[in-house]
Amino acid sequence: MINPFVIGDKQTFVKRVETTDTAVFDAGQVHPVYATFALGKDAEWVCRLFVLQMKADDEEGIGTFLNVQHKSPALVGQTVTFEATLMQINNNEIICDFIAKVDERIIAVGSTGQKILKKQKLHSLFNNLR
Repeated sequence: MINPFVIGDKQTFVKRVETTDTAVFDAGQVHPVYATFALGKDAEWVCRLFVLQMKADDEEGIGTFLNVQHKSPALVGQTVTFEATLMQINNNEIICDFIAKVDERIIAVGSTGQKILKKQKLHSLFNNLR
């Protein structure tokens, strides 16, 4: 694992909300707005931007937790800017806080955790579950 970062460093990701990002379940569409689960995926991605620069070629990241507090809707077509802040590095686990905004309006806040492990270890863990 390589660590070019210091606590407080930031990453950003900009996302345009698409119809495929709306709250749709087996029973149909609930609301035509950015779904919490789609927002969570993108929140993990902005924090993964740290992992991509920290992992060695024989390593990969894996999520350990996701906390999303969805505060306001984002409509299809709106642009959401995610900002992740590196909060902790505990051995091989990276903890980030994130904020998501449409313009200056906060739509979500939360935190994520990801561990960086050897790919071989991950393959062994997955094979043991089969």
